[in-house]
Amino acid sequence: MMDFSRADFEAAVADALDTVPPDLTAMMDNVVILVEDDAPADDPELLGLYEGVPLTERDLGWAAGSLPDRITIYRNPTLAICDTRDDVVEEVAVTVVHEIAHHFGIDDERLHELGWD
Repeated sequence: MMDFSRADFEAAVADALDTVPPDLTAMMDNVVILVEDDAPADDPELLGLYEGVPLTERDLGWAAGSLPDRITIYRNPTLAICDTRDDVVEEVAVTVVHEIAHHFGIDDERLHELGWD
């Protein structure tokens, strides 16, 4: 696995978020983006995970007392599949967009159709 510090990885996630159009980030609601070193034990190769209720499935009473949705980007699985620093930055950007899309209710099948594998 390549040497890419936690701080560098968090900066790559922040940079990826900066590339998301402001109109889109303005619509994101009650969601936090986190970095973890390792993916869940039941899916150790997972690069990112969206946990929550997509915006398309929320009703008017949803937000009262609801915890924020979570987007987690996993550092070690990402580093394991990347050969260069540029690869890491690119993979993080794709993963961040992928998980934000889930927040907006876009499923994996539609992301695949759009070329976001």
